[in-house]
Amino acid sequence: MADATDIQQNQKEFLALMPLTIALAGLPLSESGRYYTEEQIETRAFAVRNAYKVARQVFRECVMK
Repeated sequence: MADATDIQQNQKEFLALMPLTIALAGLPLSESGRYYTEEQIETRAFAVRNAYKVARQVFRECVMK
């Protein structure tokens, strides 16, 4: 099981990559007062997950060079 330090490090990495992740996902902001359906939320979450994987890969490639 991951210890508290690992969890904190993962959380910091996640938050640091969030702007790049959102940019890569390319999702538009919702209109004020308009809500997404469950299916739309799942689709957006899928896009964010995939974008996060790419953001992590790009980050690691840049750090290794």
